[in-house]
Amino acid sequence: MRELRDLVAEELDSPVDKRVAEFAEAIAKAHGKAARAVLFYGSCLRQKQLEGLMLDFYLIVSDYREAYDRKWLAVANRLLPPNVFYFEHGGLVAKYAVLSEADFYRLNGPEASSVSVWARFAQPSRLVWSADERARVAAIDAVSRAAPTLLAAAGRVEGEVPLDWWRRAFALTYSAELRAEGRARASSVVDVERERYERFSAPAIAATPPKLPRQPSWAWRRVEGKFLSVARLAKASFTFAGGADYIAWKINRHAGTQIELKGWQRRWPLLAGITLLPRLLRSGAIR
Repeated sequence: MRELRDLVAEELDSPVDKRVAEFAEAIAKAHGKAARAVLFYGSCLRQKQLEGLMLDFYLIVSDYREAYDRKWLAVANRLLPPNVFYFEHGGLVAKYAVLSEADFYRLNGPEASSVSVWARFAQPSRLVWSADERARVAAIDAVSRAAPTLLAAAGRVEGEVPLDWWRRAFALTYSAELRAEGRARASSVVDVERERYERFSAPAIAATPPKLPRQPSWAWRRVEGKFLSVARLAKASFTFAGGADYIAWKINRHAGTQIELKGWQRRWPLLAGITLLPRLLRSGAIR
């Protein structure tokens, strides 16, 4: 596990665009002393041209109640993690998810049946802001659990080479969520950074838990994952200002449309989300 943790720490500490670091700091400041770490992930990691893209962050907090001025937001985050927010800074836009340190650690491990966190953090990410060294160490420890959890959940097929194991594992997780990407995306995740997955393979396999907690079937994970995806999207439409903007952005991105929200849609984001959902599905923004 030590070798894998060192690789994860090195990757998380890799430099990022200055604008990304400034954006992360702005997200942390919006949540005051509760902010512990901000991680940057997703396809934008490989992009130099950030304008017109939506950046992806995870904000890790000490406690949900401390992170919000409104108690119901803390309750929503605890009952159906994470809360997802739309954010603008320095001419760029992003969405960021909020998890407590405890939930981030748990959801990266084999005890979590939902794939959403460990599937993402088995992929490259960057630790772009941390409150202190303890927060940095906690983030590294949590992310180090993701890759072994992914591989263990997929199970190894006899004679399968490691890169094919990664590809199959990601294909399984993509099938367990509502995703905008097609099936080929699961393989391209590995192929676009083949050298990275080759370096991570032996340490991640060595760290794979020898005995997993009782695991749900992948059929069950698909049912659970798609239900949770819809529930989180519905929650996102009313838990924060900008939820309707986010849904409209997804439709415009995938359907090539130019939806401009009306005033009432921004004032009543839940109703806006309901009215936009059919177009979201037709656009192929989720599957």
